Amino acid sequence: MRVLEEEYIINKNGEKTAVILPLQRFERLLEDIHDLAVIAERRDESTVNFDKLKKQLKNDGVL
Repeated sequence: MRVLEEEYIINKNGEKTAVILPLQRFERLLEDIHDLAVIAERRDESTVNFDKLKKQLKNDGVL
């Protein structure tokens, strides 16, 4: 069962105008937005073969 964590600010007409989120959830959303921005920026880059990537990382001492 999912417990709603958000709270809404409403105007005098009862319309939602803002939301209050727990800080941890807000930070996760920011991370997701950042990840999506990085993906969008790199969309046109060529791909790398996984085996070649592993070999390069081993050569660089990362793995």
